[in-house]
Amino acid sequence: MTDQQAPFEAWLAHFELQLDRSLNECDATPERLEAAMQYAVLGNGKRIRPLLVYASSLALNVDFRDMDAVACAIEIIHAYSLIHDDLPAMDDDDLRRGRPTCHRTFDESTAILAGDALQAFAFQLLAHDKILARRPRNQVQIIGAIARACGASGMAGGQVIDLAAVGTAISPDELRHMHRLKTGALIQVCATAPALFASVDADLLERLSAYGAAIGLAFQIHDDILDVTGTAELTGKTTQKDAVLEKPTFPGLMGIEASRREAQHWRDEAIACLAGFPGDCSALATLAAVAVDRDS
Repeated sequence: MTDQQAPFEAWLAHFELQLDRSLNECDATPERLEAAMQYAVLGNGKRIRPLLVYASSLALNVDFRDMDAVACAIEIIHAYSLIHDDLPAMDDDDLRRGRPTCHRTFDESTAILAGDALQAFAFQLLAHDKILARRPRNQVQIIGAIARACGASGMAGGQVIDLAAVGTAISPDELRHMHRLKTGALIQVCATAPALFASVDADLLERLSAYGAAIGLAFQIHDDILDVTGTAELTGKTTQKDAVLEKPTFPGLMGIEASRREAQHWRDEAIACLAGFPGDCSALATLAAVAVDRDS
């Protein structure tokens, strides 16, 4: 992020304060559970999802601060999904964000419960936010959209497909579908939640939805590439893991260079959706570029 670095730095600094404040308001009774929740959320994450929320707000002339609860809730949901994704029953991973995974630092049962509690807390934030509550109909729409994105027709459904596909041959279309659910659905709602808050017309909502779907695919395909070409020091997680687990990936199906072209195609598709917005779309365009040009 070069020419657009200033807004991202300001947004990140603001977001980290809001996230820390939100977690401090969580009334987790057992201290061990609270510690596990904070460990998972306050690590060295990329914060791509909250940045997408704020960038979409900018494109719609929505005050990004009005979307703080949405940005925090989505990042918390993402953190819970990583806890569960790393469990022995899932990917059985020991490293996340450059440090031991939650279940390795605490224990498996505490990690499961921390993930459960984080998901519940995310929706608590959305339900109790005073800014969202000024527009109750929009608030309900946002809560419903985020619930769908992380549920059976989104992230959880995609994870089931991912686990079932281990050791099997699937087509590129099937792999795209899996990625759209497992990774793309939550990224997509980052782009559309500010539009739901602002009650934009159907055309703008559809274009933000298409942008989110495209950048979600670009992001996950590049993640597949980094698993092959990256290092644990740069990515903060175990590399070469997909091949060991025999998970279907784009590099496994079509090779590295074709996978890069695929990711770049979806980056370009995302950027093509950004014409005709009332506000500034430069941050959304930058994030689309970053999705396929990063080392972690």
